Amino acid sequence: MLQRLVDDLQTRAGTAARLTTLASAAGLALLIATSFFAAAAFVFVQQQEGTVVACLAAGAVFLGVALIAAGCYMAKKRQERLRLEQAAREAAQSAKSTASTILSDPAALAVGLQLVRMIGVKRLIPLLAISGVALGVMASQRHRADASPAEASPAE
Repeated sequence: MLQRLVDDLQTRAGTAARLTTLASAAGLALLIATSFFAAAAFVFVQQQEGTVVACLAAGAVFLGVALIAAGCYMAKKRQERLRLEQAAREAAQSAKSTASTILSDPAALAVGLQLVRMIGVKRLIPLLAISGVALGVMASQRHRADASPAEASPAE
């Protein structure tokens, strides 16, 4: 199991490194192309209207691009924050409903009391600790399995 986790981590890291390299190359090519287009536009406006007007026009264009990029960043950040808040609310609701279902069932309470009497409190505390850790691991695996298809589909 540990080897599978290590292999999965290596695969993800390799994929992320390749995608980052490709994105960097595309970004660099876009930067160079934009620089040439901006230089051509600057020279054209300079010949038609003058140097000061050409500088003001170029500054206005890049200010507009920067404002659009900042707006997109803020919208994405807000969207991510709302998604995380929704996931936290769903997790809290799920945990609350599971706990309330178990605690409201008289048969489950009776079985629990019989177990405490039969095993004893001193022996039951380590068992509860171990079962709590196992339950946490199982819940995180289930959450990861539920989240994986949603995360994988936008990347394709």
